[in-house]
Amino acid sequence: MDLRVGYNYRLGRKIGGGAFGDIYIGTDISSCEEVAIKLESVTSKNPQLGFEYKVYRLLKGGIGIPSVYYYGVEGTFNVMVMELLGPSLEDLFNYCNRRFTLKTVCMLAQEMLLRIEFLHSKLFIHRDMKPDNFVIGLGKKANIIHLIDFGLSKRYRNPITKAHIPYRENKSLTGTPRYASLGNHLGMEQSRRDDLESLGYIFLYFLKGKLPWQGLRAETKKEKYSKIMELKVQLSVADLCEGYPDELKVYLEYCRALRFDDCPDYAYLRRLFQDLMKRKQIPNDGVYDWMDESLAHNPAVLPKHCIDSSGHLRRDLLRPAPLSYRVNRLVAGECEAWR
Repeated sequence: MDLRVGYNYRLGRKIGGGAFGDIYIGTDISSCEEVAIKLESVTSKNPQLGFEYKVYRLLKGGIGIPSVYYYGVEGTFNVMVMELLGPSLEDLFNYCNRRFTLKTVCMLAQEMLLRIEFLHSKLFIHRDMKPDNFVIGLGKKANIIHLIDFGLSKRYRNPITKAHIPYRENKSLTGTPRYASLGNHLGMEQSRRDDLESLGYIFLYFLKGKLPWQGLRAETKKEKYSKIMELKVQLSVADLCEGYPDELKVYLEYCRALRFDDCPDYAYLRRLFQDLMKRKQIPNDGVYDWMDESLAHNPAVLPKHCIDSSGHLRRDLLRPAPLSYRVNRLVAGECEAWR
């Protein structure tokens, strides 16, 4: 059956999904190019797709922000058609047998911080930092880390008055508990500092292969989340980062010391990882672990559209970013003067 969306798009096979809907590969009928089609039931208790579409429109044109082509209602579904992207960092982490080298983590950290700085410059916080929400592109964009899934994002400033949202307590945990900030666990309203703290846990996850609070058993989700929070409170940053470069500890301590409405020094945080690479004499050459064919990989864990006919990672996903791109975007940044 030929299922069409928004007249111009043909619905293909399912490639992903979650609590808030399913994602399919589709085809632009006029150009024959592949796209991603996100479906959400119109009867969803917590609809997010319409809000997410508005956020994408406000972020339009940013480096590492996917293009959105269509939003509308088709039958019993809210539908969003967007640029088809490659595997997530979680996919690539599994592809690399659940361990990234320090080199890859340092290069990823710089890219991911740029994406978050751009999002914050548009007066939004993400509130669901996790490896699944960072993906690489396809083709010419294969070496760019993209930020996706803005369904839980929130304005932290009024776009007209620029007033910061007020501090509140007794808030429900929002996002993924594994990477949630301490403040999020403790019921505090989230702000820019929480996105950055969550990134710190992701960096440690990539280096360690597992965070200390993974695998905790409990009878209910509430009990499990409580156990995760207790362990995060008990573990000092020094203990959490023991055996890893001091820059990780400095990063997390900086994030935890930020006040609710502080504007983080994103350039300083990126410099931590740039200086770490210089100190360890690690080349900042844009060659990530998944591009290094000398390392052992597991292609079976990747989405099918990211594998070639021989069962290996597509060749376009193995190309590092040009030096001019890496230097220019790390020196100049990509955000307007917004502070």
